[in-house]
Amino acid sequence: MTRPAVRAPIADVARTALDTVWDRIFFMVGGVAAAWLTYLLLELSFQWGWGQLWFTFVFWAMLAYLVLPRLHSILTRVYVPDYFIGRARTSDGLLGDPVNVALLSSEAQLHHVMRRAGWTIADDVTLASSRRIITSTLLRRSYLEAPVSPLFLFGRQQDFAYQQEVDGTPGKRHHVRFWRCPPGWLLPGGVAADWLAAGTYDRSVGLSLFTLQITHKIDEHTDDERDHIVASISAAEPSADVRVIRDFSTGYHTRNGGGDEIATDGDLPIVNLRATPVPGVAVPRLPSDSRNRRPAPTIIGAALVAGRALAAAALALSVLLFPAGHLSEGQSQLVLYAGVAVLVLSALAELLLAWFVFLGRNWARTLAMALSTAAIGLQVIDVAHGGPGITLQTNLPGLTLDILLILALSSERSRVYARRDRKEPKRIAARPGGRAAI
Repeated sequence: MTRPAVRAPIADVARTALDTVWDRIFFMVGGVAAAWLTYLLLELSFQWGWGQLWFTFVFWAMLAYLVLPRLHSILTRVYVPDYFIGRARTSDGLLGDPVNVALLSSEAQLHHVMRRAGWTIADDVTLASSRRIITSTLLRRSYLEAPVSPLFLFGRQQDFAYQQEVDGTPGKRHHVRFWRCPPGWLLPGGVAADWLAAGTYDRSVGLSLFTLQITHKIDEHTDDERDHIVASISAAEPSADVRVIRDFSTGYHTRNGGGDEIATDGDLPIVNLRATPVPGVAVPRLPSDSRNRRPAPTIIGAALVAGRALAAAALALSVLLFPAGHLSEGQSQLVLYAGVAVLVLSALAELLLAWFVFLGRNWARTLAMALSTAAIGLQVIDVAHGGPGITLQTNLPGLTLDILLILALSSERSRVYARRDRKEPKRIAARPGGRAAI
C-alpha cells in the first residue's frame, strides 16, 4: 500500500507565492530607487561645495556597492541559468569561478587531507576579519586564515574554503572553495560526487570590472590552480585515487564575476579519498550554515528601522523642548502635543519592528520595506507635482535611509534568512572517522 503524498496546505502555498511577488516588487523598487539616489547625489554635488575628491568617493561608493550590484542582480535573474553549468555564482548573480575539482570523501577525510597538504581553513567574513585582511594586505602582513568572498552553488555559499598564502601577504594566495553536493545529486553524465570545489589563484588586489568594487584579481590560468590542488592532495595522501573526466565542460575563455579573464580546458578531476584513514583529531572550526547565520544586510536593515524610530523620537523631543518653533499660526498646543504622542507611539512601534527584523521575521521585513516604499513614493509624487525639491538640509537624509533599508532587506541573503525553515536541525559536522555529530 503506497503512502499518499504529503501536500503543503493551500494557505501556505498562497502565502509563499504572495511573499515571492512582494520580494520581486521590492527588489525592483530598490534598484530603481538606488539609481535615483545616485542621480540626486550627482545633481546636488555641484551645490555642496565640499570638493571634487569627496564627491568622487561618494559617487563611486554608491555606484559600486549599491547601484551596479542591484542592476546585475536584476539582469542575471533573467539571463543566467538557475541550474548547474560548472560555474559558481557571485552574490549579485554573476557567473563566478569555474568548478574544477570533484571529490569523494567524508568531511573529516577532506579536512584531514587538506591540512596535511599544507592548506589553512579560511575565517568567516566578518567585520573583524574584513578589517584584518585590509590592513594585512596594505601593510603586507601575513594572515594565514584570511577570509574569501562568498560564491554560490546549489543556491548556497561555500561550506568552507582553504587557502595557501604566498609571499607572506593575503594579497597573493592559492584558495579553493568547497560545496557539499545535495543527497543523490549526480554530475552531468551520471557521475557521483560528494564535494565540488572551485580553485583559483589570487594574484593582486584591484577593482572589479563589472561592479568597480575592491576585490582580489585572479590569475586567468585556472587549470594551473586546479592541478596544484590535486597535486598537493596526492602528495599528502598517497592512497588518493584520481581520475579525470575529459572535456567535462567546453573549454572556454571568458571572465569571472570580478571581470577577470579565465581559461580552462574543461577537464574535471575526481579525487577519491574514501580509503583515507582519519586519526582521532579535532575537526577545525567551520563557518556556520549560511541559511542560519544572521547576514549583514538583515542587521543593517534592522539598524535603519531603528534609525527611523530615533528620528521620530528626536522630532518629538524637539517639539517638547521648542514648541514655539513648531506651532503654526492659529494652532493650539493641544494639537501639538497630540502630534508628539503620535510621534512617540510611532517610535515605539518602529523599535519593535526593528527587533523583529533583527530576529529574521519575514512579515517584519516585508512591512519595513512597504513603509519605506510608501515614504519614497510620497516624495516622488510631491516632487512630480511641483513640491519642494530634494535637498541635503530637508528630505535627502530620510530618503537615503529608506532607500538603503529597501536595498538591505530586499537582498538575497536577507530574504533567504527571513524565509528559512526554523525547524531545520543545526548544521551537521563530521567527526573524525566520518561519523556525524550535531
